Amino acid sequence: MPLPVEPPQADWIDQHSQLEQWLAPLASGDVLALDTEFMRRNTFYPQLALLQLGLHERYALVDPLAFDIERALQPLENPNVITVMHSASEDLETLAPWLPEGPRVLFDTQIAAAFVGMGLGISYRGLVAEFTGVELDKGETRSDWMQRPLTGSQQTYATLDVVYLQTIHQRLSERLAQCERSAWHAEDCERLKRKSCQRHGDTQPQLALRSAAEWPPEKQALLRRILLWRDAAARRLDRPRPWLLEDSLILSLAQQPPRHQDELDQRSSGQRALRSPQRAELFELLAPPVSSEELAATSAIPPFPQGQAKQALSGMKELIDRLATELDLPPGLLCSRKVLEEYVVTRTWPEVLEGWRHAILHDRLSALLPG
Repeated sequence: MPLPVEPPQADWIDQHSQLEQWLAPLASGDVLALDTEFMRRNTFYPQLALLQLGLHERYALVDPLAFDIERALQPLENPNVITVMHSASEDLETLAPWLPEGPRVLFDTQIAAAFVGMGLGISYRGLVAEFTGVELDKGETRSDWMQRPLTGSQQTYATLDVVYLQTIHQRLSERLAQCERSAWHAEDCERLKRKSCQRHGDTQPQLALRSAAEWPPEKQALLRRILLWRDAAARRLDRPRPWLLEDSLILSLAQQPPRHQDELDQRSSGQRALRSPQRAELFELLAPPVSSEELAATSAIPPFPQGQAKQALSGMKELIDRLATELDLPPGLLCSRKVLEEYVVTRTWPEVLEGWRHAILHDRLSALLPG
């Protein structure tokens, strides 16, 4: 089906008092549809460009460039209000300055769809087509949302991003209840909020660079030191991490630190956000030897599974696939291969497998660990 001939009109809100007034009817038991448009081309932090709301068949486009939304979103912290979003991870991160812990009750439609057998990562457009038969236009997907005024096409596209969320929520809620997975879904939404709204960087970023797993502890500690510096500098300068230092360069610097400033300048040429002050700061960072405190604070990078661990991983993967089929869940939703690799090597139960996954997987997976 084509787009509706007359898409619903949305109120344009560019004042704090307007937003408060629009949200005033929000009451216990209500379902609020929420989406954002943001830009993140050359910054560390996502820049909120537009906030879309839907409530009681009313729709609003909120312009955060015109005013500070401050505490206007406080009604979303009501434990009796459900906030419906689709694939909310980046939206939650974008809204974190105003909703530090996210909406009190989040219903993520993408996660819900995975729990009811609709696959992992289904798009909002796909859900709209499935439940309403409407085929949404993708024409503004790569639009510049920081421009003002927005075009009519942009406003229509943005409004339609929330128009169908309440219908999708109703249908998915019914299916979740039928398969008795509402609690599982709620738990995963809470986990998503905690992860997306985290304001501090990863304290063990070296764990993501598995190619350094065989390095000596001192080199891994130095690698961690550089990665922590990059994260702090990227936040301070509001620039993407790779613009300061690409991973490949970080690995090279940790393996073979530069002997003098000129060498560092030469090796780091081409890094878009690494200016002279940052290069000088980085050289000073690389100079001191690794301390015993740093060694103790650095978690060892788990190696890739080998030998018996690799065989155990294969058995675990087969188990996950079998259980996922029995439960009609995507294997990746039940447990990812990356989590299995970490578990089989470290033998430490992953936090991400707590909750409903623990009851299903703990005894079965632990029985497959190599002796």
